[in-house]
Amino acid sequence: MFQKQAGGTELLDAQRILGDHAKLGYGDKVAALGCGPKAYFTFQAARMVGDRGLVYAVDILKDVLSSVESHAKTYGLMNVKTVWSNLEVYGATNIPEGSLDLAMLVNVLFESADVVQMLKEAVRLLKPSGKILIIDWKNIGVPFGPKINRRVNPNQIKEYLDVFGLKLEEEFEAGKYHFGMIYKK
Repeated sequence: MFQKQAGGTELLDAQRILGDHAKLGYGDKVAALGCGPKAYFTFQAARMVGDRGLVYAVDILKDVLSSVESHAKTYGLMNVKTVWSNLEVYGATNIPEGSLDLAMLVNVLFESADVVQMLKEAVRLLKPSGKILIIDWKNIGVPFGPKINRRVNPNQIKEYLDVFGLKLEEEFEAGKYHFGMIYKK
């Protein structure tokens, strides 16, 4: 029902991205870092990891987390746990360090005032061999989405993650207007 949506439109196919690219599996532990009020990737991940998995829905806005919690209950997704955090503060996210199979940063880096700290926080939460999924807006002009000057440079993200010791596993077209990357710890 909501698997193909992002931002209220059908721009991203969460099921395809999480299955084909992130290789999300039953029992995995996942965090949607900056999940947002619609939380499409959060809910799709929760279905894919099943009752033995866990999906943390992390956001800085408490009303967003209340909405996600309410929707998770409505959808019968008891494996979604909301976590309030400022992702730009290293060590602030109340998820066990080194515990995640996958950290998702979907359409959130363009909003960040400190992309480096946000990436560093995501890396901290990954277990050895854990992955980071990054999806954000391509640097192309379209009449919607964030302004070009707010969009992140994929090459700069690669440089940061290389410094943190992660290895690029895959780059892919996440959608017509989005780039995607999978990095492994």
